[in-house]
Amino acid sequence: MPKQSFISRTAVVLVVLTVFIIAGIITVVILFNNDLSHLRTTKVLPSMRLPKNLLPHSYKVVLQPHLYTQVMEEENGTSVNQTLQFNGISVVNFHCVEKTQTIYLHSKDLLITKIPVVKNQRRKVSLKVSQTVFHNDPSDFMEIYLEEPLETGEDYSLRLEFWGQMSEASAGLYVSAYHERDEEENVDTVRYLAATHLEPTMARAVFPCFDEPDMKAVFNVTIIHRNDMVALANGPIKGERAAFNGKDADIGDWSYTSFYPTPKMSTYLFAFTVSEFTSIRSTTHDDVKIYTFARPEVTSGGLTRYAADVAGRILKFFEGYFGVNYKQGTLKQILLPDLDVIGMENWGLITYKEEVLLYDEKVSSQLDKNVIVVLIAHEMAHQWFGNLVTMKWWNQIWLNEGFATYMSIIAVDHVEPTFKMIFFLNELRSAFEQDALPSSHPLNPPEAEIQSAVDINHLFDKITYSKGASVLRMLADYMGENVFHEGVKVSFLIFDFPAFVIITLLSSQAVKKDSGHTDVATLMESWTNQTGFPVITINTSTGEIYQKRFLFNDSSESDVWWQIPIRVMSSRADASLIKLTSKSPVKKNELISKNGEWILANVNRTGYYRVNYDPENWKRLLTQLETDRNLIPLVNRGQLIDDAFNLARANLVNVTLALDSTRFLRKETEYIPWEAATRNLQYFVLMFQHTEAFGPLQTYLRNQVEHLYDFYSNFTDDYAVPHEQASQYGQLTAVEVACSNRLPRCLKMASKVFGEWMSSNTNCIHPNLRSIIYCHAVAAGGEKEWEFAWEKVQTTNSSTEEEELLKALSCTTKVWLLSRYLEYSLEKANELDVAYVVGAVAGNVLGNPLAWNFVRQHWKNIMAPGSDARSRFGEDANAFLHAASVGVILCVISALVQLESFAAEQKLLSTKIVTQFIEQAQANIRWVDKHMYTVRDWFERQNSSPSYNSNSKKRSLKTTNY
Repeated sequence: MPKQSFISRTAVVLVVLTVFIIAGIITVVILFNNDLSHLRTTKVLPSMRLPKNLLPHSYKVVLQPHLYTQVMEEENGTSVNQTLQFNGISVVNFHCVEKTQTIYLHSKDLLITKIPVVKNQRRKVSLKVSQTVFHNDPSDFMEIYLEEPLETGEDYSLRLEFWGQMSEASAGLYVSAYHERDEEENVDTVRYLAATHLEPTMARAVFPCFDEPDMKAVFNVTIIHRNDMVALANGPIKGERAAFNGKDADIGDWSYTSFYPTPKMSTYLFAFTVSEFTSIRSTTHDDVKIYTFARPEVTSGGLTRYAADVAGRILKFFEGYFGVNYKQGTLKQILLPDLDVIGMENWGLITYKEEVLLYDEKVSSQLDKNVIVVLIAHEMAHQWFGNLVTMKWWNQIWLNEGFATYMSIIAVDHVEPTFKMIFFLNELRSAFEQDALPSSHPLNPPEAEIQSAVDINHLFDKITYSKGASVLRMLADYMGENVFHEGVKVSFLIFDFPAFVIITLLSSQAVKKDSGHTDVATLMESWTNQTGFPVITINTSTGEIYQKRFLFNDSSESDVWWQIPIRVMSSRADASLIKLTSKSPVKKNELISKNGEWILANVNRTGYYRVNYDPENWKRLLTQLETDRNLIPLVNRGQLIDDAFNLARANLVNVTLALDSTRFLRKETEYIPWEAATRNLQYFVLMFQHTEAFGPLQTYLRNQVEHLYDFYSNFTDDYAVPHEQASQYGQLTAVEVACSNRLPRCLKMASKVFGEWMSSNTNCIHPNLRSIIYCHAVAAGGEKEWEFAWEKVQTTNSSTEEEELLKALSCTTKVWLLSRYLEYSLEKANELDVAYVVGAVAGNVLGNPLAWNFVRQHWKNIMAPGSDARSRFGEDANAFLHAASVGVILCVISALVQLESFAAEQKLLSTKIVTQFIEQAQANIRWVDKHMYTVRDWFERQNSSPSYNSNSKKRSLKTTNY
């Protein structure tokens, strides 16, 4: 985790304004504290949605965040604080669709300082305002009552002047603090910046507006800021000038920066920043000026160069793919230290969490590059999906996020062709995990169910992102990727259409191209409007196939069914496409096994479903894996493992069948099957770590991974990594599984290279391997290794290195060091992320009970308002509780009872995350009770088998320094 500082604002040397201005600001603060509540009412509304009788078409917004402005806070005048105030003027121009005498719009915690001015733009006359009402409820409505009506067909303007309060959390308009090193004085100074994060419903907290996604408008923006600061907004800079010619001493050193009008866009995409950041320009796009802004020391250190250049290549790729050029002449990226989300697609001003986008070739892994590429590609894709084409309402957010996720992976394939499939499988896995729970939700829930900001925020989850992308990948495979691509391009020839129309347009394209798939819209309805996903079951003796909803812990029958495109192949025939369009079992000749051939469904795993077979076909498939695995496609080798384990979790197949699916890995060297196995066996590790099955499990994994470890040993022993990205992941898997299961030569290697670093102070460990080696070297060592890692945490300037070392500190096998680490997290809360430390310690089998007891013991201190620990964690205690108890309550009934009791005591039981966690825990407890002895016996049989005790023939990749 990056170092973050939360020090008093009184330590900052601020620009002192005149007494006149100070008094004015104090007056506004008093109004906020006293008068704002008097202006609000609690009128019951029939709807949380704005009426559609008024439609905005443009805004003029002037905003002034008061950075580096002092106000006296105490009566004796000895304490000064950075004000959090901002002021502004907004003029919204709108068209009257239906006669009305009331203007409804949104305003959240804004103090309107003057009577609203409403003008008829054609007649140039003002309309009298009789009353203004604010709603103190989740609607955030502001009602302006007029003495005469607005007439149908007329255009009007509404001018409002207001003050607001900037947040210290990254929502709405907020203030963020960061350190800047003064090398001459050898001290750190604290600097401030102002930034916005408005998705989904926080534009209303920055200026009064029609804050719904389909009420798009053009924005003309001016920002007033300190002369020595830089203002950025959605559009390119139009002009800059000093405020009041810089001569008014009462005003101070302020400047105006105005921006060119934006394209027509939603309010949640509005963005601006005021900072002292510096920038570099991308060299990889000739027509669009792409600038990347960051803290000066980050920019000068070259840590944003990779992100800047990748952005240009990705933008150019998307322009070609969509057939529509980016709509503005400039695009800015800015890296913000305290942004809660990792990225936000504001049109023309994309914001990122700083630590995610930094790349330092000395300490960042090659795999860190992939994270940067995917994130930038996701936000760049939004410049088309979401910005240009926007959902009508938030219940359709999956179209924004699903398409952006899908398209980001297509872009990754352009930048790094070997990596596309791994990312698709990651999205599929993420979606399956959440969608197999009863508490999941449809991609496209009914509009009436998504009304408040709370409802909307719940949709930003794995279903929306990962399931959305996975279903679109299935659709592209069904239509044909070329037809799908052409359909997307045709869609963008029709500007400003609502996002949901794109499915209809894709369906039309399928008909036009005569692809044989004229039912795209109908097929998609079953995947977007229903919760969950199916498991299809195939009987290869009869050719019968049927579907049911897949759930981990619910055996009840469901009435839902899907239209499922299924690609099947056999040991004698290439892949072909069939469809399952009913809930009732049907017979398909293509699914009958002839002469003992195996049948394989979901070829290349393009479908969003799991597959089960009759026992004989499972046996034939697993035998094929052990005799000649290459006859089964690589992706399906991973799929067979993943489906088998998850079917076993759902009690649809025997657990021994799932374990049998891993036997062939003794000779496998490809990453995808190993990833599926290690991820699913990690569930077994977590479930059985406190039982007598754990020892035999570790022995089995140690035997299985030995060949894979040797395959990559030439690289590992030479501190090098393979060139191909998938092989890099394979090497990481080999080292992680080998060291975690105590393969002696892996542990010896980790201790050796870590010891060399300790003795020479030169770190020769390749960045790809550092996290794993740090962890296992600390685990194998004692206090000396732990203290060395802690010392490096204090001295490193790299957030990547710091995060890896912090994780390593939780890997120790010394319980007293884990306890020390937990105590440090409170004592040094200004340096450590308490939630991260607790979660990391809880991930250690020895640290499970320590973390859980620590959280219960210190809960009041951790969650006390204003505490450093809480400021690092945020307002929501539920994820913290999740992190602290993971592993403890998963398979221990007494611990589950403790969690339920504690959650009830802290009034957390009604929250979704706790509900899901308890559901999962209950299912896991039942599963362990049922399978523990069967699993133990299976591992013991494998470990005693002669074939599992013989030395495998060693083969390794040729070493290439990289």
